Amino acid sequence: MWLDRFGGAPPNASGTSTPQSIVRSYSPLPRRTTSGGLSPYVTSQRTGSSPRSSSLSLASNDSTSSLLSSSRKPNGSALRQTSTVYDGPSPEDIIEKLLDEIPDDSDQPQEPSFVKKEDLDLIPEFGGLSLKQLADRKNQGDSDWEAQFSALSIRSHSAEEYDNRRTQFDELHQNITACDDILNSVETFLTSFRNDLANVSSDIESLQSRSAALNRRLDNRRAVEKALSPIVEELSISPETITRITEGHIDESWVRALNDLDRRATAHQKRTGSQPPKALEDLKPLLEKLILKAIERIRDFIVAQIRALRAPQINAQIIQQQNFLKFKDLFTFLHKHHQTLANEISLAYMNTMRWYYLNQFGRYEKALGKIKLHSLDKNDALGQEDTPRRTNVLSAARIPGPPHDAFNLGRRIDILKTNNPSAISSYLAEEDQSTHYLEVPFRNFNLALMDNATAEYTFLATFFSPALSFAQISKNFNYIFDPTFELGRTLSKTLVGETYDAIGILLCIRLNQRLSFELQRRKVPAGEGYINATNMLLWPRLQVIMDRHCESVRSLTNSLPTKPSKSSSDASKMTAAPHMLTQRFGGLLEGFLALSTDAGDEEPVASSLRRLRTEVETFLTRQAQTYGSDKRKGSRFLYNNYSLVLTILGDIGGKMAIEQRHHFEKLKHAHQADA
Repeated sequence: MWLDRFGGAPPNASGTSTPQSIVRSYSPLPRRTTSGGLSPYVTSQRTGSSPRSSSLSLASNDSTSSLLSSSRKPNGSALRQTSTVYDGPSPEDIIEKLLDEIPDDSDQPQEPSFVKKEDLDLIPEFGGLSLKQLADRKNQGDSDWEAQFSALSIRSHSAEEYDNRRTQFDELHQNITACDDILNSVETFLTSFRNDLANVSSDIESLQSRSAALNRRLDNRRAVEKALSPIVEELSISPETITRITEGHIDESWVRALNDLDRRATAHQKRTGSQPPKALEDLKPLLEKLILKAIERIRDFIVAQIRALRAPQINAQIIQQQNFLKFKDLFTFLHKHHQTLANEISLAYMNTMRWYYLNQFGRYEKALGKIKLHSLDKNDALGQEDTPRRTNVLSAARIPGPPHDAFNLGRRIDILKTNNPSAISSYLAEEDQSTHYLEVPFRNFNLALMDNATAEYTFLATFFSPALSFAQISKNFNYIFDPTFELGRTLSKTLVGETYDAIGILLCIRLNQRLSFELQRRKVPAGEGYINATNMLLWPRLQVIMDRHCESVRSLTNSLPTKPSKSSSDASKMTAAPHMLTQRFGGLLEGFLALSTDAGDEEPVASSLRRLRTEVETFLTRQAQTYGSDKRKGSRFLYNNYSLVLTILGDIGGKMAIEQRHHFEKLKHAHQADA
């Protein structure tokens, strides 16, 4: 039968073999070859058909005689089952194509074909219809065509042929059943997966809606928190802050808790004027008790530190740095919430430091009093004859000492050029056995005094501000240092009160000026009063000493004879060498000018030097007149003296030195021709 050839049936019982199934490119069904060498059968799902429907018939997939129709099992699937209408080439065209592929000439080489000659001799039975008529009926959409075609096909098969192909059909049935089971399981899995996807989608939508709701709630909460957070902070005090204030050790964390308490107390005071909320009324008793407890602890802490300052051999600056300045906020809080107690504690501190500095500098003044000093009295005046040199101690005990030079600066200027910024200690002062000039104890005492005054003023300005104004801080500083400043003035008066050391006095003046500049650089205006009081002691004393030098030169001038000597022997004995007074005056002038390189004309030094220079010139002129008629020798005497002064002055800088050199050069040139 044609259907048998098309289905790839095995050879029949009569021994006639059927050709293998022809490969058709238009067939919608793939081939699968069995393991027993039988023709392939179709198990693939057609496009648009049910996932479990299959058929052996090429013409129809819904025949009632199809083998798959008996094995179809309902599975309750909601998938739609559809039938596919064959729209490929007509059977007549297929037959004609197959016949055309067989060449007439058997001698020609032929391509292999799956259609055999025996197949062409078969006479198919289609109920008296030709293949063309059968195809036309199918194309015209005859509803009975598929049933009739299936019936004719079934009747055309013999029972013997079905028996021979039973194994193949059983195997096909089993495979189709297995495929149907697999498809059922796949359908079940896909259905379950679809349901799971639907559940997941529903869950995702639920989560999205919940997430959006949570985001809105979070945004609303943040907005409310941003608006209410400052108010809540003002109206609440944490238990940690309360515990730390009442029981905690006073350290940096305690200070932070105190600042937090002060901030809340300030906010409470600001809201008291208007209508305060209920929370503020509940918070007020707690704030008051906590502030009182903090004041009590601050009082005990500061009083304990003040007592430590009175301990023997204590360094006050260490306590100030470690125990006071680290907790400066304590006094600010105390002054803000209990001003009376803050003033009392401030007074207690000032009295303690007043005693401390007076005691410490009193001991230091006694140690400096043991230093041996050169004693220069009125006999060391410029026009006075040489007298034995003496030394004294600040305790007024006079003992012989090494000689000194009252008119030469020498190495004494090194005290202004030293790089050592510290003063000598009390121990070294007591052990020093050498003899010094008066500027040494003056420098050490005042340098130590200014260093301590600077440290104390800086501490007061740091610890007590902004609670106290700077004017009040200056008053407190003066209250603390007034006794110590008075001790310094007493020491300066003792050092310069009876001395005639003009160079030493001028050195003290320059040291005092440097201390004044240093105080200005350190921004400590409170020490200017002491500096000015010291200057009021030094400058008048320098004028007294310069007056004494002028008076001594004047006395020496008056002692000279008013008339020149008439005796030639006396005139010949007189020498033209420089006078001893000129040597002294040159050394004294050189020392003054070296210490006045930066000084101006407004200082009293300039006028004092002019007066002394005038007296010396008067003396030299009177001395030159004693040569009598030998005027040339007198001029040579003046020339030698003025030359000596110029040589001593050398190349000293400064406006005052230039003026003095110019003056003596004129005098020298005036007597150069006669010399």
